[in-house]
Amino acid sequence: MLNSYTYQAALAASESIHWRVEDIIGGDKRLNFTQPFMPESLAQTEPLTFLSKEEKRILNQIRGNAYLCIFGLVEEFILPFVLDHARPQLRGDDFRVRALLKFASEEAKHIQLFKQFRMEFEDGFGTLCNVIGPPEAIAAAILVHDPLAIAITTLHIEWMVQRHYLESIKDDQELDPQFKSLLKHHWVEEVQHAKLDTLMVEALADGRSEAQILSAVEEYLEIGGFLDGGLQQQVEFDLSSFEQASGRRLTETEAAEFRRVQLRANRWTYLGTGMTHEKVLETLESLTLKARQRIESVAPAFC
Repeated sequence: MLNSYTYQAALAASESIHWRVEDIIGGDKRLNFTQPFMPESLAQTEPLTFLSKEEKRILNQIRGNAYLCIFGLVEEFILPFVLDHARPQLRGDDFRVRALLKFASEEAKHIQLFKQFRMEFEDGFGTLCNVIGPPEAIAAAILVHDPLAIAITTLHIEWMVQRHYLESIKDDQELDPQFKSLLKHHWVEEVQHAKLDTLMVEALADGRSEAQILSAVEEYLEIGGFLDGGLQQQVEFDLSSFEQASGRRLTETEAAEFRRVQLRANRWTYLGTGMTHEKVLETLESLTLKARQRIESVAPAFC
């Protein structure tokens, strides 16, 4: 394989990181609703020229709420999947078992963090913003798939987090510092998760024929299609939330443009940035070049 990741190294790096949910949210650590939450490269509010600066900020914060809630949602299926993967290894490599259980523990912490965020957001924003779900139904729909397909989906999500933070969030000084802090603390643990996911994909692909690997890749794309349907629903939720929060009813033409721009933004945020991540493509290529080529043929639809 192309990578040099090990369970022992990932565990050591993870154990050097120490933060608790209560240390980074609550008390005097509050969201600042006068500032944007999301970088423009992901929120993509500027193309909506019929919105005022204030309205763009409102939409940006709605997107920020959905962003963390959707991460909480997908981690609801990642958590049981990692535990299921760890269970057969309990009598095997100790470092592997400990690294995977630490992975699961951190995902549980992230779910708690995002639930706490949502409560604070709802208290401060003043408008109830719906988000796709419920998490258990989405998790159930995803977990019926081939474990290798689920592992590739998880790999996609973990490297996607890396890309978002490093390329768009880290150096953006206009974002609310509290929201940015939540993203940073999430990112710093996901660094190791991306490496562990890579090892999981390799383990689950081991011994499979090329045809079996390509079948799992097709199931990964099916999961992506399922999530894309959710993103289309999320755009409708965001439109409704925006109109309620801003007190402005968009015209039919404006609403159509809102849907077009925001669906493209959501697809890029959650699908395109993962499908085109070089680490995801490298891992797929290490399984079979045809896997990489298949994803590269599909990815432009989400970019």
